[in-house]
Amino acid sequence: MTATELIIDGVTLTAGAHRLIDDVSVTARPGEVIGVVGPNGSGKSSLLRAVYRVLRPAAGHVRVDGTDAWSLPVRRLARTVAAVVQESGADFDLSVREVVAMGRTPHKRLLDGDTPEDADLIEKALDAVDATDLSHRTFNQLSGGERQRVLIARALAQQPSLLVLDEPTNHLDIRHQLDILTTLRRLPATVLLALHDLNLAAYYCDRLYVLRDGTVTAAGRPADILTPHLLDEVYGVTSEVTIHPRTGAPQVTFLPREPHPAGSANGDHSLS
Repeated sequence: MTATELIIDGVTLTAGAHRLIDDVSVTARPGEVIGVVGPNGSGKSSLLRAVYRVLRPAAGHVRVDGTDAWSLPVRRLARTVAAVVQESGADFDLSVREVVAMGRTPHKRLLDGDTPEDADLIEKALDAVDATDLSHRTFNQLSGGERQRVLIARALAQQPSLLVLDEPTNHLDIRHQLDILTTLRRLPATVLLALHDLNLAAYYCDRLYVLRDGTVTAAGRPADILTPHLLDEVYGVTSEVTIHPRTGAPQVTFLPREPHPAGSANGDHSLS
């Protein structure tokens, strides 16, 4: 697994007459973790779909190490890019280990079995997401969070040079959110991920792209762009942003626009 360069250059995506993304450019240098953030409907998932070749750009280009991603042979693309989508719709009647082993498919010829190297990579991927004890269970009987971890393990077993993940912490408990993002942070690969949690994005990402209504509103280091003004403009929320004394990363605290109703402080929640 080695890192690759991703350049999204002036990409526009459409659905009929509706523009999902309008002239968006994103750069991820080899080995960077790049976060895409923004409110619901801002275009995060659509942008990622253009990278793993589900939505073809109406304009602009997606380049992987200088080559247009849409011109790559399918097999080469699968060896280069792995995707973990937000709603996979997957309901495999397979064991967890068999699902993770699917990540090795791009590296095999038809009917090839697992090699010792494959088996080692599968076990390491399961261990990386704390799913070793799930390996013999049936995938479609897992909880949402367990399924998410297994699909991330499948992507890790694929050994791509570029990982694209849409809300990888979705359904995960706090411990596994931190463990998964730490694992992604340590990979010798380039990572592009969409996140809702701004504090996780601020801590784990090298740079952020903030989307709003299908365009880039701000881009840069988390400490430079995560400001109360930006959060009010993009999300319509009141916030305070401080630098965490231990992590050195921006820490966002969201504040209610209205004070607590009279009586709530002393426990009086009467509706009468």
